[in-house]
Amino acid sequence: MTRAKSNEVSDLVWGARAIAEVIGQSERSTFHLLENEHLPAKRIGRRWCASRTRLVAYLTSDEPAAA
Repeated sequence: MTRAKSNEVSDLVWGARAIAEVIGQSERSTFHLLENEHLPAKRIGRRWCASRTRLVAYLTSDEPAAA
């Protein structure tokens, strides 16, 4: 595995609980955000997966959220 691929893999956050820790929300609130597509994440099988970098960028963006 190349160094770039290794960094991409290590940037992944698996599961609603881990994503909740990254964004500083409860697991229940995070699950609601994920289910309603308010966070940049994908469901793979029965688990949620997100990029830590994309989550932080999304939440610190100055652009208004899409309606």
